[in-house]
Amino acid sequence: MEPFTCFMDVENSRSYIDELYSEENCKCQEAIVCLKNAVIGSNKKKGSIISQGIVPRLIALLCNAGKPLQLRIDAGIVLGSLAKGTESQVHSLMRFNTVEVLITIIFDPCTNERLMETCLGALQTIVQYPFAPLDLIHSDINNIKRLIQIASPRSSFACQMYVVNIFVPLCHSSHQQKNLCQADVIPFLARLMICDNTTLQVPALKCLAAMCFTNKSVSNIVHATYHADRSILDILTALLSRTRDVQVQLSASRCLTYLHRAGSLPAEDYRIVYKTLPCLARLCSDEFEEDTRATAAETLAYLAEIDSELQRLAAISNHLIVSLANLVKCPSVLSRQGAFRCFASLAANDEEIRKRIIEMDGLMEEVLSGLKDGCPEDHSVWRPLMDLLSGDASLELQTVVTSTICNLLLEFSPAKEPMLESGAVEMLCELTKHPDPALRLNGSWALMNMAFQAEQHVKTKIINTLGTDRIFQLLGDRDERVIMKTLGLLRNLLSNTLHIETIMSEHSSEVLRAVSLVLDDPHPPEVKEQAIIIIGNITAGAQDEDYVLQDEKIVKKIRDFLVANDNKLQMGAVFVVRNLLDKSGRQHILRQWGFLENLEQLLHMTPQHSQFYEDIRDEILRFDYSEDH
Repeated sequence: MEPFTCFMDVENSRSYIDELYSEENCKCQEAIVCLKNAVIGSNKKKGSIISQGIVPRLIALLCNAGKPLQLRIDAGIVLGSLAKGTESQVHSLMRFNTVEVLITIIFDPCTNERLMETCLGALQTIVQYPFAPLDLIHSDINNIKRLIQIASPRSSFACQMYVVNIFVPLCHSSHQQKNLCQADVIPFLARLMICDNTTLQVPALKCLAAMCFTNKSVSNIVHATYHADRSILDILTALLSRTRDVQVQLSASRCLTYLHRAGSLPAEDYRIVYKTLPCLARLCSDEFEEDTRATAAETLAYLAEIDSELQRLAAISNHLIVSLANLVKCPSVLSRQGAFRCFASLAANDEEIRKRIIEMDGLMEEVLSGLKDGCPEDHSVWRPLMDLLSGDASLELQTVVTSTICNLLLEFSPAKEPMLESGAVEMLCELTKHPDPALRLNGSWALMNMAFQAEQHVKTKIINTLGTDRIFQLLGDRDERVIMKTLGLLRNLLSNTLHIETIMSEHSSEVLRAVSLVLDDPHPPEVKEQAIIIIGNITAGAQDEDYVLQDEKIVKKIRDFLVANDNKLQMGAVFVVRNLLDKSGRQHILRQWGFLENLEQLLHMTPQHSQFYEDIRDEILRFDYSEDH
């Protein structure tokens, strides 16, 4: 074979293609070697090969047990190379049942080990795509068991590596996780986790993490599994050591995080508090690669998302807030998403953490200016955010950024004036109209936080910009969380006596109609409770008029809630009654409406010696019986 033939132009050489179909094995071998060398690293040539219909010939050579072994191996190598092309090229391979062919050869007990390695490598490449037909493997649990046998300790390193990488995308649904668990893949993964070879450890850890993600039953099995007299928990904890490869530390941290969030490992467990959390915080620091820091931030955000103590510990760990601020300035979208998610998680529950984040050396300026190239001195704090939300940023990035702002905004009162000047209120009101429910939620949530303890002109700006029609639409939103945040917005708007009077004097009919809408609809008690609190605020703060008593429909609902079969509604109704009775002359009206009788009935429904019992009795005593005469 002439050396130059290995670099022939596969797009123009007809003889080259003809020789691939030759029945003379030596000519076919020469052609396939040239083909193998030509397609490596060139998607253009891969596309040309596929378009010329050569894939069926490659599959035929691969499957033909009568052909020389090396010819079959080279055919498999070319198929594996084509699988590393573009998505459309891989889709083309799928049309020729490539995965079925590879699985058949792999599971054939007579298959030569070198040929099996080649087919496993091609299969590993293909199954990474979301459209790969993974059900072909999951259709029979024995397929998974066979793969584990193929990757036994006696098999080649390549076989073990390919099999564990094949398993990684096979365990995303609960059904797939259950299948792998029943096939005893967990002990197999544990063996690879302690092998001290990063190439095997990392995919094994990734697979274990994916199996545990939101799956309590699998996580409980992992929690109880031992390998070589060590629990998997102890193995994972040891892999968090600084002496381990960084990707091993990160992947082991994700496993322990998912075990915790699945409910198999409590937040106060030392593996979480003293090992996992500090490890993730450390991996967020500048000394590590950007993708490592981004993944560590995402994982830490998930770890601490629902536990205020973990949030507190994370906020003081390893200069984390500084590390996240630096991560925001990285060019990668994934880096910014990870940082924003972590900020949102840290600030979710604790006002002191919010203040620490906001007040730390102009961090908010760094966070928001980091969303766009440019100098912070040339932009207001909120302008970069507005540019982002009105630009081409991905939906996911918009969601995590606005989620962060929602958590930070509550205590960010110094910025409320510049926000108004830069049009942030208009931006957030516009966000409530977004078709994506997560962004509608964040828009209403941010407005709610902006209205918290705000000045009158800020509240007026919000209600005038949002408009009462939009409030009605939000209160009828199909996402209950949006309804709750909108009610929270109304509650914060109506939280000061002067502000209540001002707003109700202009918008009383719209506000009461909005509240009545919520009380009429079949919402759960916690939603209606928020509407009742708004009514209570109005009754307490309105000075000039009895806005609530003028609305017969709402009055009847409050009366009926006193004897409703729900404690939240009962307590809310008593709160309204208390505020109504604070002003003289209302006892007679309330008695006429039947409030006294319902209070007395509620008293008999409530356990004695409870604080709620005492509250009800106090309200009954406040009725002035002399008014009967």
